[in-house]
Parts: sequence; C-alpha cells; structure tokens
Amino acid sequence: MKIAIIGKGNVGSALCNGLSRAGHEIKFGHRDPAEPVADAAKWGEVIILAVPHTNADDAIANIKPYANGKTVIDVMNALDANMDLGISCTTSTAEETQKKLPDAHVVKAFNTVFAPNQSTAKVGNEKLTAFIAGDNLNAKHIVEKLTSDIGFDPVDCGPLKAARYLEAMGILLINLAFKYDMGTNIGYKLAKA
Repeated sequence: MKIAIIGKGNVGSALCNGLSRAGHEIKFGHRDPAEPVADAAKWGEVIILAVPHTNADDAIANIKPYANGKTVIDVMNALDANMDLGISCTTSTAEETQKKLPDAHVVKAFNTVFAPNQSTAKVGNEKLTAFIAGDNLNAKHIVEKLTSDIGFDPVDCGPLKAARYLEAMGILLINLAFKYDMGTNIGYKLAKA
C-alpha cells in the first residue's frame, strides 16, 4: 500500500522501517518544506498521524482536504507535563481526530508500543499485540493487515470509543518506562488460551 506518515520523529521513522520491510511504499509529510504534509496525505492510500498531540491540530488541518474516505491511523498519546493523561477520560485523541476529519475512517493503533519496538513488533523474542479500535470495519481490517505485516498479533478492541482505554494503556506503559525505571524494552502481549 501507499502509506503517508505524518511525522518523522521516532514513531514515524520506526513505523516506516517496519512497513517498508513488509513491502509498503512510504512517503513522509512533516515540518520540512521539502516534504509537505499535504503532498504526503494526497498521495497516501492510508495516512498515519504520528505527531505529538500538541501538533495535532496543524497536522490535521493539512491532511483534511485529502483524508475523505481514507483510513487515518491515530498513533498519538496525549501527555501532560507530568506524563499523565493529558485529555479527559470521556474522549480520546482518536475520537477528537475523527471529529475533525468526519469523512475519514480513523483507527487507533500503535500507541501502546514504544517506538523502538514498533518496527519489529517484538520485545526480545516476544511478539507484541497491536490493539486496534475504530468504527469502520474495512478500515480496521486494513490496519490489522498492516500490523500483521510488521509482525504484530492484531486484536480488534471494538469501536473508536475504545481508544480511551488504549490511550490509558499507552500512558501506563510510558509511566512504567520512565517514572518506574523499567525502560522502553517493555510491551503488551495479550495471552490467549
């Protein structure tokens, strides 16, 4: 697939590595005038929003004209200055993205995995789970395939509203890594009998 990655930081670069290795075409869009966000969004069949939550409004405004009918993957976690949940528990960054892009199919994914593990889908030899939430079934199938292509075990967590729980999981993982000194070589794996 042709995948536009909006944001070229640790997360965007890691997802680029994993998706490229799986054979997908990648085009970045970010602040560098040489790689405009709008150009990438127009080109991509899928758009990955991998920017800090504080930069979301600007990125969303740039992709909006080109997002209609496309799958938009929201990877963001809203953190406050204390590394706590920086958004109300009655919404999520993904739900807010969907409100701003009403004709796109927003799916929450990848936010519960640290960037170093996003390109490999593993921690050590352990395969990680990719938790996915969204309201459009076809868009979720696309994201399940992309996560599976990287090597994740995809799990459909239901409607986009479930992104609230996934974002809380992301914040918990960040706290375990940095406040409780576990480091970023940790991740979630759903055990199934």
